[in-house]
Amino acid sequence: MELTFGYGKGEQIVEVPDRNLLGVLTANEMEHERRGEDAVVYALAHPIGALRLGESVKAARKAWRETDIREKKEWQALHGGAFGRRILDGPDMRYKPFSIAIIASDISRPAPSWEILPPIVRELLDAGCAPEEITVVFALGSHRGHTDEERRHLAGDWVFETVRCEDSDPSDCIHLGETKNGTPVDITRRVAEADYVICTGNIEFHYFAGYSGGYKAIMPGVSTPAAIQANHRMMIRDEAHAGAIDTNPIRMDIEEAGRLCGADYMVNVVLDEHKHIVYAVAGDMIEAHRAGCAYLDRMYRKPIKQQADIVLVSQGGAPKDANLYQVQKALDNSKHAVREGGRIILIGACNEGFGSKVFEEWLTGADSPESLIKRINEHFVLGGHKAAAIAMVMAKAGIDLVSEMDEETVRGIFMTPRRSAAEALAAAFADYGPDATVIAMPFGGATLPMPE
Repeated sequence: MELTFGYGKGEQIVEVPDRNLLGVLTANEMEHERRGEDAVVYALAHPIGALRLGESVKAARKAWRETDIREKKEWQALHGGAFGRRILDGPDMRYKPFSIAIIASDISRPAPSWEILPPIVRELLDAGCAPEEITVVFALGSHRGHTDEERRHLAGDWVFETVRCEDSDPSDCIHLGETKNGTPVDITRRVAEADYVICTGNIEFHYFAGYSGGYKAIMPGVSTPAAIQANHRMMIRDEAHAGAIDTNPIRMDIEEAGRLCGADYMVNVVLDEHKHIVYAVAGDMIEAHRAGCAYLDRMYRKPIKQQADIVLVSQGGAPKDANLYQVQKALDNSKHAVREGGRIILIGACNEGFGSKVFEEWLTGADSPESLIKRINEHFVLGGHKAAAIAMVMAKAGIDLVSEMDEETVRGIFMTPRRSAAEALAAAFADYGPDATVIAMPFGGATLPMPE
């Protein structure tokens, strides 16, 4: 069978004998009833485990108006939640104006916030909220700040011109406690002091948090670098992997931090391979998130009867394979399809090189893959965590890299450089024999192989 893999703006084509091919893993065929903003509107009209957003906000506002000092302190003591964040304003002891924070993904994330935010803001306004009560907070996590043009792009013109839109500020946070694992819950002030918090984003497989979405908008979205590092250092645990959720230590820590913060509502979307919205969920932070994860599973989880000797995997071409930092996601998913001691042929142009200075320094400065795993265990560093993730794949299988990166550089990071996927496959057959089994993953960042 002739197989085509996206490679930069071009393609890599290989011929795999049918008798060797165990499967080509692409998204499961599904009929999506709604797409784009229509899916978000429908989700808001059919919330999961919660009232409609407008009714939920009305109830929160009513409680906010009726709560006196004694009740506020009792609520905080019992729940430590959203109502515990009320702040008195002035000698007449009236509350500050009611405030709503909508957390949205930053520019590095695939979530099309310009389709997610307008229906949310419209519903809030229809529920009687004033524009000045609403702030969209872009969750930077550990990433750079935005320009005004980027914020406008993410929010869409109408939202950007109707409500306040700003970046999270990791230098101005409020400490809300610690999780059982000792992760500090330090949340950007605008969110920590808000009276109602809405989390948005997209749900996709995450290589150590299990899934994105849900409370991940809080941690790491609007948390401090120190908090993020404390949470992410658990990535080396066996239970921290894509598709794992209720037993995943990182996801459990994220959700505990979110509960301490007191997020009230979520709106998440699921994207197809072209990053278009095909499904949305709204409502309870856990129930709605799990429903979104179940839909993602139906789209992208791929059961396999056996792991292969050789796995061909691509991120799908430009712009998703511009650097090794991005391509790592496809590599990590492919580890579930390859047997111990097998070979992964990673196909990604990486025309921009490593894609992260810290990531590059960790890989090029390592003595061995094992030293990277040891280093991340001793001292978690963002950027270095992706280098360690690659090392954990190397502990299972060899990696041949088909890219535009310098061959000596590739050898220096413990991979074998190849000029083409066809060359790499021929070399793998020479090593594993003519009966070697093959699995192909043309969109490896999206599909998750799961041995039956």
